[in-house]
Amino acid sequence: MTIQISNKLNSLTHQLPEGLLVDAAWLEKEGYSRALRHQYVAANWLEQPARSVFRRPRGQLSWEQVVISLQMLLKYPISVGGRTALELGGYAHYLQQTQQHIHLYSDNKCPTWLLKLPLAETFVIHNRTHFLPQSKIALESLSIDDSISLEKAVMPAGLMVMPSSHWNLPLIISTPERAYLELLDELPQHESFHMADMVMEGLTNLSPLRLQSLLEATNSIKVKRLFFVFAERHNHAWLKRLDINKIDLGKGKRTLVKGGKFHTKYQITIPKEFAAESVNGIY
Repeated sequence: MTIQISNKLNSLTHQLPEGLLVDAAWLEKEGYSRALRHQYVAANWLEQPARSVFRRPRGQLSWEQVVISLQMLLKYPISVGGRTALELGGYAHYLQQTQQHIHLYSDNKCPTWLLKLPLAETFVIHNRTHFLPQSKIALESLSIDDSISLEKAVMPAGLMVMPSSHWNLPLIISTPERAYLELLDELPQHESFHMADMVMEGLTNLSPLRLQSLLEATNSIKVKRLFFVFAERHNHAWLKRLDINKIDLGKGKRTLVKGGKFHTKYQITIPKEFAAESVNGIY
């Protein structure tokens, strides 16, 4: 029995990197019974940060470890997006508060234990298919072994892989192009127009090809109209390479802010300071 436990434990050290999470179902599938899990926890070989969740101890649990575990081990179709992806991309100086909320975008429901973990940050879960296409291909093309020297790699549907701070393990996040569209979807309830405008000011190096593809695929009329409102205010060089005729901006008027000003070109009511002439005087 001791030899069997030792062999199983050795196997677990190869299957489960230190610090990462798996649930009871994953361990059961890999042959670790409830009794064996209980023994590992009692011997401090495993710890339980929440009910039915296990990890090999390694320092304090971080949100990155949780997301990498979901993506690479538990195979949830989930990505880091919106405000959080912009922060990771180096645009945090345009954002008023950082890393208090971690924005995750998922095709499916997330496990209930995700919101019960002992973290300083809070996860905010969004439906990834709400206005942008599914991106399950990301999970098919990466594994936990794609680690140490990994550089940023762009994937389909506006996602990319970047090395995390946890042993450079791969973390799937939105590209700046997709993250900005995800951010706009939060207006006006959860993000501010001023912040969206400040972020757009710094997005000088976006890919027009990636933007074109995402804008054509986006279902949200609000997001597309707002994108062009902010893009034309700052008139970055990439804007000239977008073919707006291929992008469905919908019909009819939209009102996002009561008492705002109607933006004639994009048929949307927004705060008056953003419906005025562009910052570069181009309109």
